[in-house]
Amino acid sequence: MENAYEIRRQLEALVGKVPGLLSAEVGFSFTDGLYDVCLVTALTDLEALSGYQEHPEHRKVKEFVCSVVADRACCDYVIGGAFPVAQSL
Repeated sequence: MENAYEIRRQLEALVGKVPGLLSAEVGFSFTDGLYDVCLVTALTDLEALSGYQEHPEHRKVKEFVCSVVADRACCDYVIGGAFPVAQSL
């Protein structure tokens, strides 16, 4: 669980560092399933999503996440024709 808490700390710390990233919330699953950690982000627009994915600080976090997880999944979507965009790990 230590790695899960570190993932949360690093991802939520990206707010204010990555332009267009309005919020980042990391939660932990309380049921048995394939994944233990989920990230939900709110971004200003699709351009911000692209910038987030390529931002050097995000890339550092992604490198850490990929080094400690067995698998990850991602789903980017627009709610009701407007943002936020959500991603899950």
